[in-house]
Amino acid sequence: MKTKDFFGKLTSRYVWGNLLAMSLVVVMLCLGVKYGLEIYTHHGEGIPVPNIKGMKFSEANYLLVQNGLRIEVSDSGYNRRLPADCILAQSPGLGTNVKSGHIIYVTVNSPSSPTFAIPDIIDNSSVREATAKLTAMGFKLLAPKYVDGEKDWVYGVICRGRRLSTGDRIPIEYPLALIIGDGKYADGFAEIDISEPEYEGEEYGSDVDEFEDVTAPPAEGDGKEENITIE
Repeated sequence: MKTKDFFGKLTSRYVWGNLLAMSLVVVMLCLGVKYGLEIYTHHGEGIPVPNIKGMKFSEANYLLVQNGLRIEVSDSGYNRRLPADCILAQSPGLGTNVKSGHIIYVTVNSPSSPTFAIPDIIDNSSVREATAKLTAMGFKLLAPKYVDGEKDWVYGVICRGRRLSTGDRIPIEYPLALIIGDGKYADGFAEIDISEPEYEGEEYGSDVDEFEDVTAPPAEGDGKEENITIE
């Protein structure tokens, strides 16, 4: 090909038309990607998250949908002062700006107190270790009960008058009392009575005889004893 012919083709309308069309396509692709991503990701858009704590789940769901948001339960808790199925916590919190369709994760109130298994502390740990484990789980501890045995050694756990075993599941709101040794060694630690005393049969004092014979001291001068009946 001659040089004249080569430059002649470069200056033809067909070549320049193709180059212009390619340039327009590239520009349109760039603009499409830019604005398309902004529309898809809602760039620059901000919806303030409303406060839904304390609301029933159905009410919170309705409010969030009205604001273009979604709700999803991530955890449950228990607060006996609040009704079941109400919102205890939310994430993101109040006033946070989020995009449309964002999911608000919530913690809802359980209808009953959660239960936890008693750990392996009975006859297997000191009172300090047992106290640390139980309080970390959220249990409240009452004053301990002492029995003859190794000092500060845990021999049992009591809940509402019942002796517990390892693995028993107890509501977290039930207080516990530890049975611990008082340092007085014995062949075996004493079994303590954890029940209220009961009186069976007749009332106290009913077994006293209605009459009682009493021997009076001898009267002066006769030296004889006289039987006197007291009613």
